[in-house]
Amino acid sequence: MARLKGDTIPLLMRVWREWLSPHRGTLAVVLLLIALVGASTGLYPALIKAAFDAFDHKDSAALAYGPLVVILVTSVRGFSLFGQTVLTNRVVTRVEADMQAALYAHLIDADLAQLGRESPAAFTQRFTTDFAFIKEALTRISTVLLRDVAMLVGLVAALIWMDPVLTLVAAVTVPFVAGPIGRIGKKLRRVSTTTQEQMGAMASLISESLQGVRVAKTYAMEGYLKGRARDALNEVRRLKMKAANARGRLDPLLEVGGGLAVAAVLMLVGQRVMSGERTVGDFTGYVAALLLAAQPARALGTLNAILQEAAAALRRYFDLMDEAPRIRQAPDAVPLSAGPGEIRYEAVRFRYREDAPALEGIDLTVPAGSTTALVGRSGSGKSSLLNLVPRLYDVGGGRVTIDGQDVRALTIPSLRAAVAVVSQEVTLFDDTVAANIGFGRPGSTQAEIEAAAEAAAAHGFIAKLPEGYDFRVGPGGGRLSGGERQRVSLARAFLKDAPILLLDEATSALDSESERLVQGALTRLMRGRTTLVIAHRLSTVREADLIVVMEAGRVIETGRHDDLIAAGGAYARLHRMQLSDAP
Repeated sequence: MARLKGDTIPLLMRVWREWLSPHRGTLAVVLLLIALVGASTGLYPALIKAAFDAFDHKDSAALAYGPLVVILVTSVRGFSLFGQTVLTNRVVTRVEADMQAALYAHLIDADLAQLGRESPAAFTQRFTTDFAFIKEALTRISTVLLRDVAMLVGLVAALIWMDPVLTLVAAVTVPFVAGPIGRIGKKLRRVSTTTQEQMGAMASLISESLQGVRVAKTYAMEGYLKGRARDALNEVRRLKMKAANARGRLDPLLEVGGGLAVAAVLMLVGQRVMSGERTVGDFTGYVAALLLAAQPARALGTLNAILQEAAAALRRYFDLMDEAPRIRQAPDAVPLSAGPGEIRYEAVRFRYREDAPALEGIDLTVPAGSTTALVGRSGSGKSSLLNLVPRLYDVGGGRVTIDGQDVRALTIPSLRAAVAVVSQEVTLFDDTVAANIGFGRPGSTQAEIEAAAEAAAAHGFIAKLPEGYDFRVGPGGGRLSGGERQRVSLARAFLKDAPILLLDEATSALDSESERLVQGALTRLMRGRTTLVIAHRLSTVREADLIVVMEAGRVIETGRHDDLIAAGGAYARLHRMQLSDAP
């Protein structure tokens, strides 16, 4: 087999250390079974040689015990193959599931910045396409690399035993085949990496198109989307054909190499038999061994291509797994101490990218138990301020404190337990209504869930659903209306009962009736809590205790509604603009 190129061996060794080594006991049994397969395979040509020699010598006893020996050897080989296959599949499927679970856990724990680099569909594709390559390679390592190596060892031992000179002649063809196989494997590694990346992009494109199908139909974009998908699919097809053509070159190489070896052996053995130097048994046994060796040799020749494709998938896997989250809990972190809930931003700077400052020198105090509204144009930094409180992102300078405690010095679970979020983009999971509300406080009773729904003005519509609280909301809550989804989200926040509440324009996408119900529930939820609310419609924040006007990542005005209107500044201008735009 061609030498494995690049970092394939280190990658496989890492898989062994981290995932396969816990199964070393089962793998030891697999190796024992593989050794039995190799030994019994090596006996085949010896049995054939002995049988033909016995026939030449008219040995009638061989007719009695010969078939029994053949049955015994084939039985050992057959049951060993079966056991090896079952145990290998048990280990490989367990390792595959463990690696996928670890990848999922890593993605769930990853920062929003990490997750934003690829679409959810592209990440999902890693669990399917990439792991298909990895599983294939792990299976082939035992069923091909180990088993076929054992078979080759047994057969080569038989060949050397029968005729070492001929064996050397047959081996001369190996270097001529090994070099091209190695080059083909190297090319497949490059093509496979590109193919896997392109398939992720294609999955992202299809998912994005289906999610935006309403806009696509409204703007008559069907033709554009079909063309874009067709181009992406054709590119994947082109790369797959490139890989298939590269793999296809292995067949003639292996066929010609094997043919040359068999031809040379036939010529030399035939001459020796006809000259009387060797018996027909020698000829038959040797050729049988050579032909039996062709199958494992061919499998080993194609294995390098499979390993190179798996190496590309493993590199993508480990590159992602090795990327440590930036939002990490400090080793000496302490739980958030209970307090009134005052939030302070002290000289806070933050940017998503080096060239994109989002917040510059923010000094702001959000009084405990008050409602503070953030207003300003899109991109002024309102959402960034909210995201810093539960450490969805970390400040680039300055600090954010809750009751004087720097959020970076707190344990992440205790920090996030103190914060509830309600946004216009409601996230519901494909589970029951009760489960989606219950996520607010795991372990809650049915009575507590229903009380939270009552407070959120959701109990009425939930009671009318076909299965009530056991009604499954569908992917993304698609079986509920926008107002119903928002009230379920509010019920979750009521159940959590956190002292700090972050609201991101929770009513902007609702109709008038739904907005009235949700706004009433929000008013009840905000009572007695430290609330930060992003408001695009200024009419919703007239009663806020403090209004903070933002522009280009800075605070430019603060005050109450009437005072800011009287000052005639930025807030007054925004207010006049909205009044003039109102119907």
